[in-house]
Amino acid sequence: MFTGLIDEVGTVRGRSDADGAAVLSLTAATVLDGLREGDSVAVAGVCLTVTALDADGFTADVMPETLRRTTLGSLTPGRGVNLERALAADGRLGGHLVQGHVDGVGTVLARRPGPRWDEVDVSVPAALARYVAEKGSITVEGVSLTVTAAREDSFGVALIPTTLGATTLGTLAVGDPVNLEVDVLAKYVERLLAVGGGS
Repeated sequence: MFTGLIDEVGTVRGRSDADGAAVLSLTAATVLDGLREGDSVAVAGVCLTVTALDADGFTADVMPETLRRTTLGSLTPGRGVNLERALAADGRLGGHLVQGHVDGVGTVLARRPGPRWDEVDVSVPAALARYVAEKGSITVEGVSLTVTAAREDSFGVALIPTTLGATTLGTLAVGDPVNLEVDVLAKYVERLLAVGGGS
């Protein structure tokens, strides 16, 4: 489980592909503190398991399903990625409950710079739009954000200076694909209503 508060921006230092899967090697510093093989790290919002550690970073396997359904399939060496360690049981939930299970990929539609912030519009797949609510939470590339506008096929967010400077969202351009994870609580409510039949 994660919170959507990014620990640092790491860099893809290597990638090898075989049999439809991939092995990613990433540079990191902050997330290495206390990290062990087998631990979970959210990479651009995708929960991956650490398979090896060294002084400069870590390695993780990426399954074919993950490559197909997220932006990790297009990662190349030199690319920056948001990194977050899994939430400790006694940690603070500063963002919202994030699983690291990407629901779909959106596209940056517009970006409007403000005096100290940017307003960004992102497309949302039709199957996910019902889970996006104004003032609700959504995860974009692993970053917990508050929805400022919810539309039929897109949503808006406002990026504060900290987010612009401390995550990859500061460099997003129109047309860039982004990993999206909707609020898991909304999905559970829908499921309970569908299965419970109002009883």
